[in-house]
Amino acid sequence: MPNETPAAGAHAPEVVYEVRDHVAVVTLNRPHRRNAITTKMLRLLSAQLEEAEQDPEVRVLVLTGAGEGFCAGLDLKSLAAQDRSGGDSSAAMREAVADVGRAELPPVVLHEMSKPTIAALNGAAAGYGFDLALGCDVRIAGTSTRLLANFVTRGVVPESGGTWLLPRLVGYARAAELVFRGTAVGAEEAAALGLVSRVVADEDVVPSAVALAREMAGNAPLAVQAAKRLFRAGEHDGFEAHVHRVLGVTRELFATADFREGVASFAERRAPVFSGR
Repeated sequence: MPNETPAAGAHAPEVVYEVRDHVAVVTLNRPHRRNAITTKMLRLLSAQLEEAEQDPEVRVLVLTGAGEGFCAGLDLKSLAAQDRSGGDSSAAMREAVADVGRAELPPVVLHEMSKPTIAALNGAAAGYGFDLALGCDVRIAGTSTRLLANFVTRGVVPESGGTWLLPRLVGYARAAELVFRGTAVGAEEAAALGLVSRVVADEDVVPSAVALAREMAGNAPLAVQAAKRLFRAGEHDGFEAHVHRVLGVTRELFATADFREGVASFAERRAPVFSGR
């Protein structure tokens, strides 16, 4: 998987999609704007997340940003420019949100994906980018990464899942402090809070995320995806109901070729080769 920054320029795609070794890497590609999100990017990102979900060759997804930032949030600069030119930036924002709302929102798609998702946080994740990172299962940060829950400093709220996800990750009181203050959190503090799983050197963020993705992709994909669905169900199930749910899933997995391969490889003392069947 190449680690270089995707090509920029007038004709470069705003979202880049690559698959290798059962890992899809999706890269936000507006480095000149720190990958600030446009409506066009939202549509592209949703479509590529859906493509990864439907592709049987993809077992794990890595989401990152080109250049020196993961995602600076929604692109407010263009709205401010419209306001200065005599337009109505608030009306433009309402129209953009309504337009995006007619399609699947990327954080919703991320949260509902059956395949593991990893955010490789190179640089700042602010506003919408913060919510996008929270939508992934795992987050890896570089030493210079900053997470900015700065919604209230712009007169809005976490509009894309943050008010649901953040309290579940760090607890209500910490989530309230982060959002109500609109504060920035550095990489080490984010790790201490449980917002990120690990902190690595900036240049190692994407390689570390891809290495972790390949490790996950080497396991039985049906079992990995079942475990993710069970984690999601466990957020709502009672304990007894959840145990029964797990037993039902386990019986289904017993009937798969991957289960037979797992048992055979153990008995034969070799590495398993899973087919996803």
